[in-house]
Amino acid sequence: MIQFGLRLHDAEKLPIEQVLPLVRQKGFSCVHLALSKSLKEVPNTPSALTPGYAAYLRRLFAKNELDIAVLGNYLNLAHPDADALHAIQEKYYAHIRFASLLGCGMVGTETGAPNAEYKFCPECRSDAALATFIKNFKPVVRCAEQYGVTIAIEPVVKHIVYDARRARTVLDEIGSPNLQILLDPVNLLNMENVDRREEVFAEAIELLGKDVAMIHFKDFLRQDAGGQLAATGAGQGGMGDYRTILRFAKEQKPYVFATLENTTPENAVQCLHYLQKQYDEC
Repeated sequence: MIQFGLRLHDAEKLPIEQVLPLVRQKGFSCVHLALSKSLKEVPNTPSALTPGYAAYLRRLFAKNELDIAVLGNYLNLAHPDADALHAIQEKYYAHIRFASLLGCGMVGTETGAPNAEYKFCPECRSDAALATFIKNFKPVVRCAEQYGVTIAIEPVVKHIVYDARRARTVLDEIGSPNLQILLDPVNLLNMENVDRREEVFAEAIELLGKDVAMIHFKDFLRQDAGGQLAATGAGQGGMGDYRTILRFAKEQKPYVFATLENTTPENAVQCLHYLQKQYDEC
């Protein structure tokens, strides 16, 4: 049985003590927790991520029968400034340590861009950018090994690791059992391949399936201005059929965490039911 969850920062904007019961009441069993987005009133600097803070959150989530599926820390590990990069790596180390204290098995990350703005540029697709990311990422993976935590990369079409083949290269070059994949199928799409999306998904499953630790679900809207895809909640856009990914989860990933993205408090339950119906029909 797939375990559907929610990005906590997509839920109601309430104190965490009040929002967690609402998330559980809506039928979700886990959350994607990004401290900087969901707990803005509490510092999330490395020095603030103490064992006491972890114990408080751990009790709170257990009380509401919710798992923390992943601790998100989406920072730019290809930042060109050495001091900024060092601070970013320190934040990853702190999140990995904090995840181990929370009883959360995974820290999630994207793969950045070779600029301070964390924006797409042609250099994102270069071998040099990939080599820089891998070099900067290796000590983060080693830290995850020391704490017994999984670090999962999320391929995104606009970032350095932009497709399944590129992600496979990272997995193979680093070669760690603590490095896995957070698969967001829509993040692999752009205007050039969206109409071939079943091919894109099939390639991702073939190349990365054995290393997928978690799945994200969302939908896309085609935006004429600028020729871009915009993210929206599952069942709210042009995706339509999620059965390829859901069948993969049902057959190969029992009890996998699968969190919904880009929902609103008003449509989260509708998005959940949309996915659950397709999952049941697989």
